[in-house]
Amino acid sequence: MAVAEALYRDVSIIEEVSRCLLCSNAPCSKVCPYGLEVDRIIRSVRFENNLGAAARIPDPVPCVACKGKNCMQVCLKRKINGPVNIDAIIAGASSRGKSEPGDVDLSIEFCGIRCDNPFFLSSSVVGSNYEMVAKAFKMGWAGVAFKTVGTFPVHEVSPRFEALRKEAVPFIGFENIEQISDRPLEENVRHIRQLKRDFPEKVIIASIMGRDEEEWTCLARLMTDAGADIIECNFSCPHMAANGLGSDVGQNPELVYAYTRAVRKGTDIPILAKMTPNLGNMEIPAMAAIRAGADGIAAINTIKSIIRVDLDSFASAPDVRGKTSVGGYSGKAVKPIALRFIQSMKSCAELKDVPISGMGGIETWKDAAEFMALGCENVQVTTAVMQYGYRIIDDLIEGMKYYLYTHGFRSVREIVGKALPKVVPPENLDRSSICLPKFDRDKCLGCGRCFLSCYDGGHQALKQHHITGKPVLITEKCVGCHLCVTVCPVKAISQGVRVSKTVESELCRVQ
Repeated sequence: MAVAEALYRDVSIIEEVSRCLLCSNAPCSKVCPYGLEVDRIIRSVRFENNLGAAARIPDPVPCVACKGKNCMQVCLKRKINGPVNIDAIIAGASSRGKSEPGDVDLSIEFCGIRCDNPFFLSSSVVGSNYEMVAKAFKMGWAGVAFKTVGTFPVHEVSPRFEALRKEAVPFIGFENIEQISDRPLEENVRHIRQLKRDFPEKVIIASIMGRDEEEWTCLARLMTDAGADIIECNFSCPHMAANGLGSDVGQNPELVYAYTRAVRKGTDIPILAKMTPNLGNMEIPAMAAIRAGADGIAAINTIKSIIRVDLDSFASAPDVRGKTSVGGYSGKAVKPIALRFIQSMKSCAELKDVPISGMGGIETWKDAAEFMALGCENVQVTTAVMQYGYRIIDDLIEGMKYYLYTHGFRSVREIVGKALPKVVPPENLDRSSICLPKFDRDKCLGCGRCFLSCYDGGHQALKQHHITGKPVLITEKCVGCHLCVTVCPVKAISQGVRVSKTVESELCRVQ
């Protein structure tokens, strides 16, 4: 049993923490007789901060001696289908060993402005009034892109949010049809001014949207006078109610140039142009913005989408009295798209040295590190905060520190752009060799998932052993695609030996 637990520890822990409701004011921590921050440990594991989780567990692990299991008795998941196996999570997390995050500097300069750390709230409902942003700042967020303001009135719809689900995962993607701030301009200006007065060390990015050059210039002046550190031009909201706004601008390099130039007339502080992903080549409008006076780029905004159709009513979602409109898609599912746009801009000769604030699907420190490795100096977060709350900053900061320290970095600045040389044109990839899959026979359950995927969706290079059900590789058919690695539910398949296609062919002939 102990061997099996060790083999499947990582899989089991992931399954259990994903079952946790991540409660606010969690009852499990309240009743722990040893004072463990049970909910904090579970959150750390959930957000890939495994070393941070282990550091919160004393040695020896007190749960072993606990008879009452009070934490599981009060677990709210018990009301649904059984409590979260907190014992297993604590045991698994503690087995990773303890270490300290060490002396690591998370501060970074962005557009000439010092940031305490690279983690910002993006322009959205998560940063739309004084009280919200003040709370986030106190919890450790370095800055905010305040919700986009305009000079015109906005009337919102209800409801305005919807999530995309798959199997047991309730939130792989998110759609909104929310527009810019519906608060009066004077109120937004007052909030920004008060935030800068009360939190002078934090970075305030004022997001603005105008309908013509005069409005862009006027808004820039107002935000500058209010004390904003940076102005972000929203050229990318995908669902504004009028033409000539949002992503309609971002898809038009001439408008991007004209409006950026208008903003520059109204301010002497740094300007970011927030780009839309609803086009094929982001570099073109991004270059137009830089030529017109922008200092940096923010990317990506949400992707135009229709999230689902109700097959009973045939209405889409969010359902506003039986109707909806094309919305903006965000969340973890858009991260690969965001990373692609970031890499494309950083690979462009005219943009390679331009500061980029990255966003799109960032939930964990690891997501953030990936954006930074592709060239971003800071990152912005919305959807993860909407789902989990501002508290994710704890694991963003701690997880990043542990990563940097354990990998020999002393500053977050050291990883910026480190991954760019690893992304090359397709013609530069090695096409003369094959990386064969490697099978861990002890871990393998014999479920046959790899066989089904390879036969029905691959190259028929696997067969199942007639007794154990475990996979047998048919070498002469394997092309090294690694579909089997991708679908294995227990991580029993990994990258194996790489051989040249000439050698592989010879091996097949000999066999």
